[in-house]
Amino acid sequence: MNLLKVIFWSAVPIVEQRGAIPLGIIKYHMNPFVVFIVSLLGSLLPVPFILLLFNAIFDWMKKYEIFSGINKFIEKKLNKNTDKMEKYKELGLIIFIGIPLPTTGLWTGSAVAAFLKLDKKKSFICAVIGAIISATLITILSLTIPAVLGY
Repeated sequence: MNLLKVIFWSAVPIVEQRGAIPLGIIKYHMNPFVVFIVSLLGSLLPVPFILLLFNAIFDWMKKYEIFSGINKFIEKKLNKNTDKMEKYKELGLIIFIGIPLPTTGLWTGSAVAAFLKLDKKKSFICAVIGAIISATLITILSLTIPAVLGY
């Protein structure tokens, strides 16, 4: 059951690996390697859908006033991160996804890649590389911080 929670939370926007890996390692005391793999796979689940469908769904949402608030929020996020991606393309996408900070990650990185109409296959590969980097960093932090703090 805890394994399913880690998979679920790793696929949820904003939470992603940043929340799922500490949950599995620190709260559920699961094997860190298992948490790493499961969280990595779970976080990658939405990526192909985002890369393939983001622009179509976003364009559809723009037609309806009811979505104006969320559209403005998404456009703000995209515009904030677009310059970095346009300049560095694939490397920028890897770094953006790989650094586990708030407002970065697979959901936002994939949405920006789709918005910029970057190559979908290259973007998916970059997302996988970035996700591996992110999962590695978060796993290391989830193992070292509790040990340093004496938990």
